[in-house]
Amino acid sequence: MLQYKVVELSHVSEETIEEALNEWTRKGWKFDAMQFAMRDASKRPAMAFVVFTKEEE
Repeated sequence: MLQYKVVELSHVSEETIEEALNEWTRKGWKFDAMQFAMRDASKRPAMAFVVFTKEEE
């Protein structure tokens, strides 16, 4: 059965994205997708959601 893991990043930077990717792939999860939540008044994302999957028996 396919399991999903969603990691919310409230501070979006190159370092926080790398940390999340490295941490969860080390734990056996595979990167699936990344979604950004934008603010109206800024071009920088306010949040990011990183989605991972893992096959479980």
